[in-house]
Amino acid sequence: MALLPYGLARPLLFGMDPETAHELTLDMLARGQGTPLQCAWAAQRVSDPVTLAGLRFPNRVGLAAGLDKNARAIDALAAMGFGFVEVGTVTPLAQPGNPKPRMFRLPAKNALINRLGFNNEGLDAFVRNVKNSRFHSASRLPDQRERMILGLNIGKNAATPIERATDDYLIGLAGVYPYADYVTVNISSPNTKNLRELQSEAALDALLSALKSRQGELAAEHGRQVPLFLKIAPDLDESQVQAIADALRKHGIEGVIATNTTLAREAVQGLPHADEAGGLSGAPVLAASNRVIRLLRATLGGGVPIIGVGGVLSGADAIGKLDAGADVVQIYTGLIYRGPGLVGEVARSLASALPSLAP
Repeated sequence: MALLPYGLARPLLFGMDPETAHELTLDMLARGQGTPLQCAWAAQRVSDPVTLAGLRFPNRVGLAAGLDKNARAIDALAAMGFGFVEVGTVTPLAQPGNPKPRMFRLPAKNALINRLGFNNEGLDAFVRNVKNSRFHSASRLPDQRERMILGLNIGKNAATPIERATDDYLIGLAGVYPYADYVTVNISSPNTKNLRELQSEAALDALLSALKSRQGELAAEHGRQVPLFLKIAPDLDESQVQAIADALRKHGIEGVIATNTTLAREAVQGLPHADEAGGLSGAPVLAASNRVIRLLRATLGGGVPIIGVGGVLSGADAIGKLDAGADVVQIYTGLIYRGPGLVGEVARSLASALPSLAP
């Protein structure tokens, strides 16, 4: 059990600029991991295993990408009790992201707006951080039954023309492949110009075809198949979701993450910062995310894993995601509003509500 109640830390953090608080917290986690300071947030992992895409997840609660863009705090995040952690998004080259300020809280709705824009230190630094983590060293030990799953999330540089986006994704895939349990292809951030165009039928077909071909080459080179997951937006109509589902099946993509942040603002109209550009996350995206999950499950059937993300701030929210058709869930904004205790709360709720699905 964590020694420091998040209720004591939150007023201090919420008194700061959101991005400053984010960086301060991440720096503390990175510096404190593997030291006695880790007791401040560490918790025993709930055992509720499920096997998806050939991977044994020790429980059904993961961290969504975006919190740790440079993979600096993998060990600290693992200590919170997550069944899986996804870090990134990483781009081939370092880039600063969009101008500041670019992150805003909407506490009345348990929400955030961000327009960070894939700010990260680049692929080389990212891979170096993954390799330096204790998690990476432990991944070579014989007994892996309760090992946390690590997802690595890749994107394209802002300076790369959309017509050459596939080049960036192929570079990212090759770079992270040896160190990932699964690789997420992020084509749904609203904060990189034209990125969501890759969700269109023709562009997605070309991208997934190239990635699957390269995945096969890398599997032969490294002696193991690393699943690919596609991360999509909540701002899609039924026909667009259908087209994406068809593409997933056509190319044999192993899973889908639904969803990223939304551009919609109906749920936060009139609130301070509601008109800021960027992606809205937290409680207001719950219904839109669940709608996409339901459409995906209805189209895909039971054969393709769905990671549900968007608006999980309680165990009940997570159960709702699984009721909609997700297999496991991720949290991010909920962690900011509720703290590390949310991880165990959600994991226990799901374990109580559903039977274990792993051998």
